[in-house]
Amino acid sequence: MIGFYILIGIISLCSWLVSSMLKRKFKKYSKVHLKNGMSGAEIAEKMLNDHGINDVKVISTPGMLTDHYNPQNKTVNLSEGVYNQRNAAAAAVSAHEVGHAVQRARAYQYLEMRSKLVPMVSITSKYSQWMVIGGIAFGAASGNSGIGFYIAIAGLIFMAVGTLFSFVTLPVEYDASNRALAWLEDKHIVTREELAGSKDALKWAARTYLVAALGSLAMLLYWGLRILGSRD
Repeated sequence: MIGFYILIGIISLCSWLVSSMLKRKFKKYSKVHLKNGMSGAEIAEKMLNDHGINDVKVISTPGMLTDHYNPQNKTVNLSEGVYNQRNAAAAAVSAHEVGHAVQRARAYQYLEMRSKLVPMVSITSKYSQWMVIGGIAFGAASGNSGIGFYIAIAGLIFMAVGTLFSFVTLPVEYDASNRALAWLEDKHIVTREELAGSKDALKWAARTYLVAALGSLAMLLYWGLRILGSRD
């Protein structure tokens, strides 16, 4: 189990470093005020209108970096700072979240795929690690019983679903950022300096998903080697 704790430590450290950098970047670009004076909410509403999306509402949600698009109730949820602020960070985040609404309207294939995986992941993510560890422990306690092995394999399959979800999420997030930045530049919503700040902020936001995906893959490979290796 020492290897497991080392892996967890490495993944946690990478996640913390990227998260800390993201917060610093957003703090930095929150000081780059937009010359057009538009708030995050106003930018989101304009982007929706420019793409002919009239059934999605822009609302404020509590917290910091809690911004998200909810396809169920068709809302773009912007954190209080982003909703009211008029800076490069707010422009980047609000346009990115609307980018997801545009993906939905255009039936973007990876978003559709991720949506189909959500019900499965909501179940598998709760039990995968417990099944893997429990299966290994049960097998060891009962003299490498076949039942324990198959329980661990089932947990491994559950874990693989979560890993697949993490990697499908990557093109969804990168595409939303690309759509956001292209629109901000095309419509002259931001100046060149403001656009550079928006790009940098979204780049670090995307890296949080990359770290999560690589961490999920590392965990899958670790447990896969332990389970299948012990079978040899």
